[in-house]
Amino acid sequence: QVQLVETGGGLVQTGGSLRLSCKASGRTFSTYHMGWFRQAPGKDREFVATIGPSGGTADYADSVKGRFTMSRDNAKNTVYLQLNSLKPEDTAVYYCASSTRIYLSFMYYSTGAYNYWGQGTQVTVSS
Repeated sequence: QVQLVETGGGLVQTGGSLRLSCKASGRTFSTYHMGWFRQAPGKDREFVATIGPSGGTADYADSVKGRFTMSRDNAKNTVYLQLNSLKPEDTAVYYCASSTRIYLSFMYYSTGAYNYWGQGTQVTVSS
């Protein structure tokens, strides 16, 4: 069982920044593929970013590419999502997810690839 706890959400003005953190339980965090997703009211949960077990280059949704940066610190069992140049359309609940399964890389863009989820943290961007 993996428990994920997100922190760092809040209210920010357009153009502002936030840093989300997600701390995971478990001794094998360095073997998990990690992802960030978001869900706005009335919309489906959508992919934001994903990163492999050892870190390195993350993959991003086109809507956030160049503005968001995902990273991980395996020594701290934590992944991060730096949100810059925020827009009102970024307003959503942001969820951290982990996958203990092995898939082809593009499959981690889908919610179905992840078997553990955090409770979410609200990000609100005012115009």
